[in-house]
Amino acid sequence: MTGDTPVTVQVRAGEGGYPVVIECGILDRLPELLPAFAPAYRYAVISDAHVAALYGETAVARLRGEGLRADLFTFPSGEASKSRRQWSILTDRLLDARLGRDGVVVALGGGVTGDLAGFVAATYMRGIPLVQVPTSLVAMIDASVGGKTGVDVEAGKNLVGSFHPPRAVVVDPLALGTLEPKERASGLAEAVKHGAILDRAYFDQLVGAADTLLAAEPGPSTAAVRRSVEIKAEVVSGDEREAGRRQILNYGHTLGHAIEAASNYGVGHGQAVAAGMVLEARIGERLGITEKGTADQLSAALGRFGLPGRLEVSALVADVLAYPMRDKKMRAGRERYILLERIGSCHSRGGWSHEVPASLVREVVSGWMTP
Repeated sequence: MTGDTPVTVQVRAGEGGYPVVIECGILDRLPELLPAFAPAYRYAVISDAHVAALYGETAVARLRGEGLRADLFTFPSGEASKSRRQWSILTDRLLDARLGRDGVVVALGGGVTGDLAGFVAATYMRGIPLVQVPTSLVAMIDASVGGKTGVDVEAGKNLVGSFHPPRAVVVDPLALGTLEPKERASGLAEAVKHGAILDRAYFDQLVGAADTLLAAEPGPSTAAVRRSVEIKAEVVSGDEREAGRRQILNYGHTLGHAIEAASNYGVGHGQAVAAGMVLEARIGERLGITEKGTADQLSAALGRFGLPGRLEVSALVADVLAYPMRDKKMRAGRERYILLERIGSCHSRGGWSHEVPASLVREVVSGWMTP
């Protein structure tokens, strides 16, 4: 695939589904695409302060230049902004601006923006249309696809939110060139996860293309975005509300989210999920479910992207272990884990998520956190 080849992946959803359009340079075509996918009297473009300076101001100027009514609403950059407080502030600002039900929210930015702006769209006037325009790799291949929106709370990540599918997802791989290498690596952790749960060949391709992906070369980056979106679209289309197989997309996230939260988000999402994948593979191996050597294969593959790297986790083991008990996958008061059979295949006997003895989780996490 060349970097400038337009691709559309269709996601099925309750209201008929939506397209994910992937094309280098597509941000320049927003004035054409937004009315086509989500016609509106007015567009509310929501970005964090960093992305607003890079893309938001230009996007709004282009929309206005084509005669469309558009306004830019910004919030402070960072995971701390994915909160009920920022949701409230943005909602009040839209009300003050008199955005009506004939308006559309455009989430322009990374995963935090997609989740936060999506939650605003899901709840504003009981729900208005949303278009996702992801600019980070995490957002392109994961957060923008699937309809999940929400905010973090003290008890953990993404525990307050709503399913609110977008009208469309517009992906420009050229935006990856503006990211810091560590941000690209963070997104690639999610790509590795997609290969680990469903596609061994894709997993191997990612490892082989590590240098070009970290350099954000358009061709390999577009190919990786496309394959990851195809994988996620196939999974979420069959289980929109995460009642069954969609749970496999949370592989590495039970402990990954716990590491993030216990570190007060000092550990980035990609690093935390990378660590979570390796730890959960070790748990699976100890249970005799995961093929021996899988955790080492994952560790070596993630190492090609500098992941998980050295994690500065000042929290205690008890702090990390407290968060899975608040995880969304918990059932009957017990935390649940996604376990691999091997790279490219998840264990599904008895369901997609599995109860694991707390003593084993403590032992594996303690061994990782203790020098």
